[in-house]
Amino acid sequence: MAEPLSTTREPHWTPEDLLGTWSLRTLMLSDDYRAIALKGVLTSLVMLALAGLFALTFRAELTVPGIQFFGARPYMGLMTLHGLLMVFGFVIPIVISLCYYLLPKLLGLDRLYWAGAAHASFWTLVAAALLLIVGRPDFTWTFYAPMSLRVGGDLVWMGYLAIILVGISEFLAGAVLLRTVLAWRGGWRKLPLMGWAMLSEAALLLLSTPMLCLVGLFLLTDWLELSAIFDPARGGSSKTFLWMFWFYGHPAVYLPLMPAIAIVYTLLPRFLGRPMWSYLSGVIAFVLLTVLSFVVFHHHFQPDVTIHTWVQRTFQFLTLMIFIPSTLHVFNWIATLWQAPIPASARAALPFKFTIGAIFMLIVGGVTGFLNAQISVDTDFIHNTYWIPAHFHAMFLGFCAQMAMAGIYYLFPYVTGRMYNQALGNLHFWMWQLGIFGKVMLMYALGYAYFPRWVVDYLPLPEWTTAQLWLTVAGGLIGLGFLVFMINLAVSAGRGAAAPADPWPIEGAETGVAAPSPAAAE
Repeated sequence: MAEPLSTTREPHWTPEDLLGTWSLRTLMLSDDYRAIALKGVLTSLVMLALAGLFALTFRAELTVPGIQFFGARPYMGLMTLHGLLMVFGFVIPIVISLCYYLLPKLLGLDRLYWAGAAHASFWTLVAAALLLIVGRPDFTWTFYAPMSLRVGGDLVWMGYLAIILVGISEFLAGAVLLRTVLAWRGGWRKLPLMGWAMLSEAALLLLSTPMLCLVGLFLLTDWLELSAIFDPARGGSSKTFLWMFWFYGHPAVYLPLMPAIAIVYTLLPRFLGRPMWSYLSGVIAFVLLTVLSFVVFHHHFQPDVTIHTWVQRTFQFLTLMIFIPSTLHVFNWIATLWQAPIPASARAALPFKFTIGAIFMLIVGGVTGFLNAQISVDTDFIHNTYWIPAHFHAMFLGFCAQMAMAGIYYLFPYVTGRMYNQALGNLHFWMWQLGIFGKVMLMYALGYAYFPRWVVDYLPLPEWTTAQLWLTVAGGLIGLGFLVFMINLAVSAGRGAAAPADPWPIEGAETGVAAPSPAAAE
């Protein structure tokens, strides 16, 4: 068993060309935690490419008013596949996969425990993605009943089955993370913050995903007319669906968030050369986020309630409370950055740049998300407008996806033995900052102008048409940035400069003298 990382010596792993030396069989079937993580990351990038392509396609349709290329049904199909593949195929599995790689190293373990369950989780998710692509359901990524029982065509059962498989895949991932963290023998007070994050992630996965499986199962049996749980036409209740789905759906918001936060806690001290400002506040924030994430889900269907009672007021209050742990995390990061000069080496490193960009977008999404908790504002104004997609694009794309990029750039020399092209990396970084910020702020502007969600055509109002045009431009910029990113990785993996023994040496902020590289926060 390897020794756990500390903040006083060099990292205990060195760059090696794993992709160049491993066979495809090894990558797909090996129990090595690095292989399990890498195939998850690579598959997630494929899902991002597909989901992004679908987004650019329906973005082209929305650029100007009128029907340009296709009508409502194909639009809803593309929108559904984009949402499902982005959430369940990319943003959740990629950050979990990165943590699969980092967690054993941070805990001083030589393996990922229950590797068989990790393999099963991966292949189950691949099967779910294939079912979605073949079945092409158009019931939106939240598959609300009874709508999802009326649309989708003869192959809609594939969508229901995919929902069940996603739940199984995520449950298995939670079991793997929990078992691996429990292998830590250094004492709870010394557990790295990534360990606490993965305990939180495991709790969310294990407790919420069985409900997702039940939702998928009941949709399937209702569609087959073996039951009538969600179908009001046969005695069921759509409100039952809302309570069941969002019991999973709001913790699901934190499924990519927890690992992304864990990566922040791993990279910040690594590049700054100092420990986190506060270990205890990070632990408290993870615990509070875990507990509160299960008791705020009702705000997702506030407009469904005509008379608001103490139940809705309680959920509003609990939703507002979730700003406490979120602020604890952000304040911890800012205090860590603030307490000493930032080394020049950090300012030049792409993983650090993406980390700072991600923190900024988390603040943007969090501050504006404050309105989502207000019953009157949410019910009467923003709930079915572009304000809501703006919020979760800031969180998922602006924060989680950017932390995934930070993690990939950080691990690139360790898995290829080579460094990426800095110029192309910087181009990718700035294209994403401009594209993501522009996309999110234009969505907020459209939401403020009351532009409705889920529409393929719209009135030629000036406040709508201009924003939609530039929103397509912003989406294209994000897509081009991703293309630059993939070209950089593919070319640099074979031709990049050889990585030094420590790819991330810390240059003193003022002296320029190389200092020992600290590891993740403890």
